[in-house]
Amino acid sequence: MKQLEAIDIIVIVLYFSGVLGVAWWAFLKNNSKKESEGYFLAGRDLGWFAVGTSLFMSNIGSEHLLGLSGTGAASGLAVGHFEWLAALILLLLGWLFVPFYLRSGVYTMPEFLGRRYNSACQGYFTAISIIGYVLTKISVSLYAGGVIIQEVTGIDLWMSAGVIVVVTGLYTVLGGLRAVVYTDMLQTGVLLLGSFALVFAGLNAVGGWDALVLKAPEGFFSMWKATSHPSFPWTGIVFGAPILGIWYWCTDQCIVQRTLSAKNLGHARGGTILAGYLKILPVFLFILPGIIARVLYTDMDPSTSDKALPRMVMHLLSPGIKGLFFAALLAALMGSLSAVFNSCSTLITWDVFRKWKPDASEATLVSVGRWTTGFLAVLGLLWIPFMKYISSQLYIYLQSVQGYIAPPIAACFLLGLFISRINGTGAITSLLVGFVLGFLRLCLELVNGPQKEGLSAGSFWETYAEINFLHFAAVLFVICSVILVGVSFLTPAPKPAQIEGLTWAHRGKGKTLRESETVGRHKLNEVLSILLVVTMALLWFVFG
Repeated sequence: MKQLEAIDIIVIVLYFSGVLGVAWWAFLKNNSKKESEGYFLAGRDLGWFAVGTSLFMSNIGSEHLLGLSGTGAASGLAVGHFEWLAALILLLLGWLFVPFYLRSGVYTMPEFLGRRYNSACQGYFTAISIIGYVLTKISVSLYAGGVIIQEVTGIDLWMSAGVIVVVTGLYTVLGGLRAVVYTDMLQTGVLLLGSFALVFAGLNAVGGWDALVLKAPEGFFSMWKATSHPSFPWTGIVFGAPILGIWYWCTDQCIVQRTLSAKNLGHARGGTILAGYLKILPVFLFILPGIIARVLYTDMDPSTSDKALPRMVMHLLSPGIKGLFFAALLAALMGSLSAVFNSCSTLITWDVFRKWKPDASEATLVSVGRWTTGFLAVLGLLWIPFMKYISSQLYIYLQSVQGYIAPPIAACFLLGLFISRINGTGAITSLLVGFVLGFLRLCLELVNGPQKEGLSAGSFWETYAEINFLHFAAVLFVICSVILVGVSFLTPAPKPAQIEGLTWAHRGKGKTLRESETVGRHKLNEVLSILLVVTMALLWFVFG
């Protein structure tokens, strides 16, 4: 604890006490008559504020903080497109997708895909989701969190990651989604306070906003880049990034589970709107510190940009405030980790165990969910000693896998709502072709290597491996959509049960929504949504 003083330790202890206190309260409140609904969906009675803050914290992990600040130090605000696009895509989740999800009464996204198409699609999406959570989200969160904790405090990686996994696993096992969501409310406040403190200290050190803009490398405050930009071409941002966003924000279990737990449509939609407003902040709270570090520390370059955040914390924050930011870091790590633990256990329990034991009791389902969560926490602990053998480049490749499987999944969910004729045969064909094309891209990237010398220059395979990943996502989405529609129209039409209440044309024929929005809440949600769209347009104009 060489970098922390007594006051910092007190702040951190208070944070842990608050988290465990909220988790215990959530555990005691988890008294839904339907035990599984209480554990996996918090009794379906969460308000808009709890839904919104949990959506935000489920996305903001330690790797998010480290990655955004590092990319900000390397290339400026352009990476913020993904944050601001998320604000608009969250509106799409609330206004388009959530009504269908609530009407269907599902617990998981694979379950929804299974109802709309067939069990093969459900099985594919379940497997992809579980593998993705275990190999990427749990491991990457621990790795990135461990790096920052070790840099800031000097605490051994084993000890710091171990404590985080144990505490997070404990309250997730006990309280289920309710504990996760209500601790997210506390952690959102801690994260924002700590991040505001760091940004304020950084701007003060650099001489204010005008001085920062003047001293930053040219183009750092311009978000729209040329089509030839290697990372963030405007064409990729406009056509590719929304596809990845729809997959993540509108179909991923870890995210959508929060809206499924809302009291009714009005609160679910209100939660997505709140989360949309919160997604404005990461550009200023997480990316901006990276730019500040680039200006303050002249020896920093793109190759050392991932050290931007820890370096600022160590040099700029005073005792007490440093502890507050460290608590914010813990909030980010624990918030995303608990979301993964709970969502993954829900998938395993509901889409794997329940299909194997359809007559399992409510108590058995909850018990399986708790044991699964505990197993995932243990798996996280066992993973720690192997983290040193994994290169940062491989972590990037593992994360990119999700980007390559996103387009076919986004196509199946999005087109499935609007084209009633699409069937399960077309969907599974599209998913498998998309997986093969995405996996081929990953293999070619590995062969080509970081130096881009593994494939013949100018060859088709080199082009396939090096095309910007956002452009690749757009092209793959088009290919998968064509296959989805083409195969569906060449095979028998779906059964009425697969489209009634699950498609736009038949949206009034399925189950009734749990509760409709009141007229007042609907109007408020409309006004806030329009205001959010206008705000985003102004921000893009200002930082264009």
